[in-house]
Order: sequence, then C-alpha cells, then structure tokens
Amino acid sequence: MTSVAPKTTALITGATAGLGAEFARQLAEQGHDVVLVARDRSRLQEMAHQLENNYSVAAEVLPADLTDDAGVAAVVERLTDAARPVEILVNNAGIGLLRSFADNDIAEEKRHLKLHVETAMELSHAALRGMLQRRSGRIINVSSVAAFLPRESYSAAKAWLLSFSRWANIAYADRGVKVTAVCPGFTHTEFHDRMGMDKTLAPRWMWLTPERVVRDGLADNERGRAVSIPSKRYKILTAAARVLPDRLVAGPPRRPK
Repeated sequence: MTSVAPKTTALITGATAGLGAEFARQLAEQGHDVVLVARDRSRLQEMAHQLENNYSVAAEVLPADLTDDAGVAAVVERLTDAARPVEILVNNAGIGLLRSFADNDIAEEKRHLKLHVETAMELSHAALRGMLQRRSGRIINVSSVAAFLPRESYSAAKAWLLSFSRWANIAYADRGVKVTAVCPGFTHTEFHDRMGMDKTLAPRWMWLTPERVVRDGLADNERGRAVSIPSKRYKILTAAARVLPDRLVAGPPRRPK
C-alpha cells in the first residue's frame, strides 16, 4: 500500500496583496496548505476562499498587525504550535516611507524598522525551533535590491534581512533548513502606490512582475541558495553596486505622485 505524504503548511505575512498574495497563490498551487497573515480580516477571508476553491488546499486566516507586539505574539504562537507545524515561513510584510529620514517622524521610522527587522527576526526565531527539531524547513525573507544600495533607512533594514539570511542559510543548511533572501527590484504591486510614490521615476524596463519574483524566489530557496535576485538586469545592477561609488548607485530621491 502506497503511503501519501502529509501536506505541509506555509505561513505568509502581508498575504493579501502584492508579493505576499503571489507567494500564497504559488505555494497553494504547489499543494501547500497556507496560513495567511495581514491586518485586514475581510481581505484575508476573500483570499483564503479563492485559494481553497482554486487549489483545494486549507487556507487559515490570522489577522495581525505586525508592527504591534500583540500581533507579532499571535503569529509566534501559531508558528510554535507543535501540533500544526509550519514548514515554510515567508516574511514578506513591509512598508515604505516616501520622505527622507530627517523629515520623517521618528515614530514612523521605528515602526518601519520593527516590521522589517525585529518582526522578521522574531518570527524566524519562532519558526526555526520546530524546523530544526524536524530537520526540515524553509524560510524566505523578502529583502530588496535596495539592500545593496545606499537608500535611506529602507536600504539599511533590507540589508539586515539580506545579511541575516546569508548567515542563517550557512548555519542551518546542514540541519535541514534553507533560508533565502529574495531581493526584487521595482515590482508591479501596491507597495509604491501605498507610499504615494511617482512610479515614472523608474523606466519601464526596470519593472518586474510579482509572478517572476516569486517563481524565482521559491526555486532558489528550494535549491538552497541564500540570495535570490530575479532577472539578469538586477543581477548586473547589484554586482555593479559593489564596486561603483555610492553617489552613482544611490539613484534619484523618491517623489510623490
């Protein structure tokens, strides 16, 4: 009698839009059950309904504000539930700040840093315990090409994710856990619209689709690669950023629509 492998579960933060929604869709298409994390319960329920209908997977909703300690604690509790193990964690939730560092309220900057660094660190720590015990697991941290560039506190936060992911992949690969920083460039999602940024600053050739970013990211993670940079154009850009003067690679300042 042939045994059927149990389904694995993926937890995705920022799962109702953009890259998070695409990660949820592609993971569900691969047959993984999903736990969807975002702030808006109604959008989560709508997304869950679509995934269950389209891919015949179980989709659990977990409303949580990941800039808030209580919201983070709720997701940590789910990740550490040994009776319902999470095999794949996607730290995708993120926000952008349109104005320059000195012009932003420090409360905005602290919220931004907490979401991209502290929350991602805490959720990774919570997920790793069970993954290491099972000797199996995958963590994907959505960083950015900005991690290679001098671009305000956003670049600094994404550089932390990149560095952490590179280290963690070395530290835990032999124990069955793959960790990857996915570093997209400009991508057609709601991210820049929510910021209120003028997207015409970036030429058309620089824009990627969410489908491409997620497909490449998942494939690189499965191969055990610590860093995933979608498209040759951004691979070239990040390689150049390592040797060119900072002033040349910083790019133009963001501006509102």
